[in-house]
Amino acid sequence: MTKIIKHNFHQSIIRSYDIRGEYNKTLFDSDAKVIGILFGLELGKRKTVNVAYDGRKSSLSLKENLIEGLLESGINVIEIGLVPTPLLYFSCFELISDGGIMVTGSHNPKNHNGFKFVKNNGPFFGEELKKFEKKAKKFMLNEPVGSRKKVNLKKNYIDRVFKGFKQEKKLNVVWDSGNGAAGEIMVGISKVIEGKKKILYEKIDGNFPNHHPDPSEPKNLECCKKEILKNKFDVGFAFDGDGDRLGVVDDLGRIVPGDKILLILAKSLCKKKKATVIGDVKCSQVLFDEIKKIGGKVIMSKTGHSHVKNGMKKYNADLAGEMSGHIFFGDDYYGYDDAIFASIKFLEILNTSKKKLSEIVDEIPKVFNTPEIRVECPDEVKFDIISKIARNLNKKNIEVFDLDGLRVNSKDGWWLLRASNTQPALVARCESLTKKGLEYQKFLVKEEINKVDELVSRKIFS
Repeated sequence: MTKIIKHNFHQSIIRSYDIRGEYNKTLFDSDAKVIGILFGLELGKRKTVNVAYDGRKSSLSLKENLIEGLLESGINVIEIGLVPTPLLYFSCFELISDGGIMVTGSHNPKNHNGFKFVKNNGPFFGEELKKFEKKAKKFMLNEPVGSRKKVNLKKNYIDRVFKGFKQEKKLNVVWDSGNGAAGEIMVGISKVIEGKKKILYEKIDGNFPNHHPDPSEPKNLECCKKEILKNKFDVGFAFDGDGDRLGVVDDLGRIVPGDKILLILAKSLCKKKKATVIGDVKCSQVLFDEIKKIGGKVIMSKTGHSHVKNGMKKYNADLAGEMSGHIFFGDDYYGYDDAIFASIKFLEILNTSKKKLSEIVDEIPKVFNTPEIRVECPDEVKFDIISKIARNLNKKNIEVFDLDGLRVNSKDGWWLLRASNTQPALVARCESLTKKGLEYQKFLVKEEINKVDELVSRKIFS
């Protein structure tokens, strides 16, 4: 029997490379069911879709409704369980599935949730995903019923991330999942590593009672830092809510930014081959310059895991990364972002090096830069601000790199301003060779914003 379905999504939830919203305010169980149906219709009857979910309180209900929709569209569902996002990606390769959906709020607040998509082992995002909004308004469903089964791939995954790893010395490691979905896998991973270890907040708890699981925020790495300094660990690793973002703390308790994580991994890889490396538009100029120096090919990408994954395929890249801590591996891996696998590759470097991590970090040329600065800005306003600033810069004949937002280079530095694709916010970053130069770059950003929106200007670098 054919039935007609009409559905409206909240205008804010379908984003550039995934679906995200606040549970029971902008994102509902009914949305999950329709998303399942639409994705199923996208793939076609009798195709196979793997489904997994994180530890948030709303994830189980959203997962069940999602599966219900997939089944109604004739999809055969394989349930991977409560696992980190990289394991969902891994399952699509391991089981040769047609698609995958991860129910996760990633690094967002605990009352938020969403969906990440895989189609034919590549990202499903952008205009394809945005078509869901129009398609949902009215479509027909013939109600074929698919099948569902459960598969546990946790051991398979752990075996895969350790493939080729031979420990040569004891490694003293702090592991912190922040009560996120990586907890169980992290415990399994730590058991394989010989040496002193400390496991923090491995119990999966969607309330995140100890700290929010976003390692790109320095405050969320304080527990890791304290443990390293107190008990003299070699390195600390922290993961976000779904295990695809990595935070690293060195033996001196210093946070290693995402672009430096990428550069350290790139330097190691370039010893073996002339590697192609992708860095997102927020990365330090040092990253791009240093990779060129060691004979690698380096490419700048838009920010966003789907954009970077597409770049991995397009350029046949060996390695990629973002400031946020997403690290992607194409060399002897599958091309997706995997914070857990990244931590093992990091340990491989420490395993064979005579240097401490702090010494490796200190070899990187020093520049002065800001962290990633986020300023709240409504979704309906943020892109307009970027457009107006771009027009103003064009009138002054200032050269702008506009791959993703606005990146403006000068003699001793650069500044970046872009609209976030995941939050109602503007994102800024500045860098210079000197402290004085850094202050000047910050001034330039503030000045340009002030010309089009005084309120936002007052908030930035305040």
